[in-house]
Amino acid sequence: MSTGLLILTLFHTGLSIVALLAGIRVMLGLMKGETAPRWTSFFLITAIATSITGFFFPFLQFMPSHGVGVIALIALMVTLVARYRFGLAGVWRPVYVLGLVASEYFLIFVLVAQLFGKVPALHDQAPTGSEPPFGVALLVVLLVFAYVAFIALRSARRSVPVALAA
Repeated sequence: MSTGLLILTLFHTGLSIVALLAGIRVMLGLMKGETAPRWTSFFLITAIATSITGFFFPFLQFMPSHGVGVIALIALMVTLVARYRFGLAGVWRPVYVLGLVASEYFLIFVLVAQLFGKVPALHDQAPTGSEPPFGVALLVVLLVFAYVAFIALRSARRSVPVALAA
């Protein structure tokens, strides 16, 4: 691996970890009906940067990881529009909540895929990514995020609209 690629890999991985951790803080807040503007902004910036830097790696063909990156960026764009263009008014509040949850879900989805690809004990269980252990892991992640979305949406209906100046 070249030095440049190693630096990109370390930067992208570190950025991904930071985005994941910030996203966990944001998810916990959403489930309580809190918007946490600073944490959310930090999460959005790091999640966007993570998705964008994923496209800096050399590739010869469009891969599933690129598809996840494109979908993640679309979810992040819609989330930004809901927050900063429409101020979470009306239907935009649940759109915002679902966009945040989906954005964290995509980061966790990629983490699980990377773990199965790079950790020998997991890779041995699902070498092609089509074996049941990989599918079960992704199903568990999906169910957890469906629960987070349900609680966050329910909490968002009860929360007071936030001032955008914060």
